[in-house]
Amino acid sequence: MKYIDLRSDTVSHPTAEMREAMAKAEVGDDVYHDDPTVNQLEADAAALLGKEAAVFVTSGTQGNLCALLAHCQRGESILIGDTSHIFRYEQGGMAQLGGILPHTLPVQSDATLRLADLERAINPDDEHKPVTRLVALENTHNMAGGLPISAAYTDAVADFARRNNLILHIDGARIFNAAAAFGVDVQTLVAGADSVTFCLSKGLCAPAGSVLVGEHDFIRRARRARKVLGGSLRQAGILAAAGLIALHKMRDRLIEDHRNAQLLAEGLSEIPAVDIKSQNTNFIFFSLADDASVPLDAFVHILRRDYNIFMSPYTGESGRIRLRTHYWIDRAAIAKVVSAVSAILS
Repeated sequence: MKYIDLRSDTVSHPTAEMREAMAKAEVGDDVYHDDPTVNQLEADAAALLGKEAAVFVTSGTQGNLCALLAHCQRGESILIGDTSHIFRYEQGGMAQLGGILPHTLPVQSDATLRLADLERAINPDDEHKPVTRLVALENTHNMAGGLPISAAYTDAVADFARRNNLILHIDGARIFNAAAAFGVDVQTLVAGADSVTFCLSKGLCAPAGSVLVGEHDFIRRARRARKVLGGSLRQAGILAAAGLIALHKMRDRLIEDHRNAQLLAEGLSEIPAVDIKSQNTNFIFFSLADDASVPLDAFVHILRRDYNIFMSPYTGESGRIRLRTHYWIDRAAIAKVVSAVSAILS
């Protein structure tokens, strides 16, 4: 029986076209800049996001850390949301490996940081305090329920950063989901950013890899950071071949994942014991009513055992389940999920 995996869009796997492209990829030694497929991916990514250059990295976490190491010196500080992925889920790499201090600010219900909070958080030119160097945003924002951040807000932060001689980095793991949600070109969302990371996996279905974009000199420094992190690959064109398809063919269909998430949320909301908390982009959060016929852990276990449907409690907040739709979740899968949940909770 085919399984239905809603635990995350990270579980998406390559399409048949990607597998064929990987098998036929022209490759070379990327450390020598000799891999034509990687070179093409980097050039196309930079052009698509309106930046000068790009570097292919193994993951979004590595891309974010390369960016911070390239932008900041040891002992400097960055302004970042207290629920951001970089701060919560990347093991404090900025501090462990870069000696960079996070100054956390409260993420608002719309996934933004208040400009007034950013203003107050900048350290004065005082020998007792670390130099404030960078502002980091996340778009879409994972722990804010997959909410996208608008171009108008990002432009306001970019203007703030320039006025205060700060750098703006965007963790854009799902930046193409944000672009799809707003119906805008991705360049519009990142125009004021000095650097951006985005994932080729997740909703774009590549098996691995992310891209970091920015100015030429910044990317040169980021490549040095990638090397010391062990991220320089050899014949990486095998991965980049799937990345090219992700970049050029998969991003335009992300709105379908958003519609499927909305359809799934609507179907689940009709089940009395299900309480939908939010639905944004390809994210759904829900909990079970206090009087549900089975507790949450048992509910998840039964779905997997009896229906081959994978869900998991959300680690960010107890009592909730987070679902993410992706390429491999179609309308038939949604109907099966709604039917199974209804059967268990009836």
